Amino acid sequence: MALRGIERAAQRVRELLSGPRNLVPLAFADRAPLDFRFLGRSLVHAALVGVAAGLAGALFFAALEVLSRMVLEDLAGYVPVRAQGEQFAAAGHSSVFRPWLLVVIPALGGLGAGLVARWVPEVRGGGAEPTLEAFHHGGGMLRRRLIWAKPLASLLTLATGGAGGREGPTMLIGGAIGSSVARGLGLSARERRILLVAGVAAGISAVFRTPLGAALLAVEFLYRDGFESDALIPSVLGSVTAYSVVISIFGESTLFTHAPRFPFVPAHLPLYGLLALGTATVAVGFLAVFRQTRRAFVRLPVPEWIKPGVGGLALGVLATLAIHFIPTESKAPGQGLGILGGGYGAVQAAISGATWLPAGWAGVSLLCGLAVLKIFATSLTIGSGGSAGDFAPSLAIGGLVGGAFGRALELLLHDPRIDPGAFALVGMGAFYAGVAHVPLAGLVLVCELAGNYDLLVPLMLALGISFVALRRKGIYEAQVATLADSPVHRDAIVLDMLRTVRVAELMLPERPFVSFSPGSTAREVIDKVGDADWQNVFPVVDRERRLLGLVTSEAAHVLAQQAEDARWTIVADFMQPAVSVRAEDDLHGATKALVESGLRELPVVDDERRVVGFLDEAEIAKLHLSSAKRAEDGPASRR
Repeated sequence: MALRGIERAAQRVRELLSGPRNLVPLAFADRAPLDFRFLGRSLVHAALVGVAAGLAGALFFAALEVLSRMVLEDLAGYVPVRAQGEQFAAAGHSSVFRPWLLVVIPALGGLGAGLVARWVPEVRGGGAEPTLEAFHHGGGMLRRRLIWAKPLASLLTLATGGAGGREGPTMLIGGAIGSSVARGLGLSARERRILLVAGVAAGISAVFRTPLGAALLAVEFLYRDGFESDALIPSVLGSVTAYSVVISIFGESTLFTHAPRFPFVPAHLPLYGLLALGTATVAVGFLAVFRQTRRAFVRLPVPEWIKPGVGGLALGVLATLAIHFIPTESKAPGQGLGILGGGYGAVQAAISGATWLPAGWAGVSLLCGLAVLKIFATSLTIGSGGSAGDFAPSLAIGGLVGGAFGRALELLLHDPRIDPGAFALVGMGAFYAGVAHVPLAGLVLVCELAGNYDLLVPLMLALGISFVALRRKGIYEAQVATLADSPVHRDAIVLDMLRTVRVAELMLPERPFVSFSPGSTAREVIDKVGDADWQNVFPVVDRERRLLGLVTSEAAHVLAQQAEDARWTIVADFMQPAVSVRAEDDLHGATKALVESGLRELPVVDDERRVVGFLDEAEIAKLHLSSAKRAEDGPASRR
């Protein structure tokens, strides 16, 4: 099995050597130090994708705001709490709260999204899983119909109260735009993947308004350990372009309002460490509830397209009961406190306070309760197949936990330097960075939301702890561990390994071997080959022991079956041309020689062409397997 595996790997290597279009950067095609044609073309394409994704994101955001105000506020009388940066559309008309409508509306939206998913199944859930599958296994290709199907399904889900975010849908929309642009231009698989990632960055930036964080998130969420460096610059350009388009339409603002500065207090670092541990614990609970809910809906004996409606009905009941029973003195009738939608309004309250948020331990309890409700609400929406993202709910849950933690510290320590808003922001980053394995992107995202780098050191500590604590847990099942685990890079890594190892490191030196002279008889060959315990290839040498040709065990077996002809045959009649390698050659060339000759081993010769050892394909197989094992054990040993 191992030998057949290495034969298949060797065949793949031969294909790569003959035409490495998808793995070797085009910049090396003409052996020039830089290929400005490729660089310029990639950046122009990324900018084009950024403009398209920015316009699509702006249109999606505006449509979602208008529809949600019409359906939830004007019709059901639901009063959402919003973050400061969400106030783009005019406020809805005051209306009497109608609880029965709030129960029914999310179910109707879920049924609509389920109908769309009957034709385009990729619209279910957020946008990360289809994007990851397309990048690692689909050649960077997403179906064009996602450009209209995903926003339609997401509008039906989110405008009717689905407890999810808009960043996940725009991630998939942007990725589909990037994939479609690449396909329309006839680009290679490598360029398709790059534009797919650039589109993802542009889609996130269009609605979250964090251009650098969105670019880093797009290249980092592909792997549990590592990031896609080739796509970084195009992602930055696509993200900046989309961001510029959106702020040209809606104006420049951050999503949350917060204190202008967060003074760094070294004595508070242990507190941020404790927050990270607490956030990681809540994240484990969230992932458990999310997966159990999804499994329950998989087992539900109803058609797939009905399941989002069932989840919406359960969500409507949960939200209506919470609105009725949550005691807050200044809460408006029908005020949802961030249970529906992305939950950014509740995070805004955790950061800067709100009139409906009570002081003291009652406020701490309310924030904790909202975090629990958000976990179940999100699980019902996304776990049932509703078209909504997990990005915003993850940030919301982390922000609520962080805000509650900061307020509890205020009450316990009586330290005026404690700002609950700082702990809310750090909690946001620690939660999402942990469940998505994106520590660098999480750090930059929060700094961009804060508008400064005052929280850089607390974030580095908290995100590091959360990342390590959640190494075995993750929200994206299609996320691969490392570049070596992705089919996109696996062959390239094998090629790199072959180029760095010399034949001398794997050859079998000073091992007794059988050789023949050109005048050796066929009977002698048959007898000696039959007695050989390890050789499959036998050198033919002259009187000075220089290599002249080769005899294979297969040839000897053919001779043995033709005994009459073998009596008059000598080695010179049936030996094949000499194929050999030198000890200083790399395995790249040696493997090519093995594949092209069809041999299982090659003689290694010195400068005088005398045989000094053998290179066996089994040794190359062992090297490959040991390298793969080290790649697998490396991340596991760091968990």
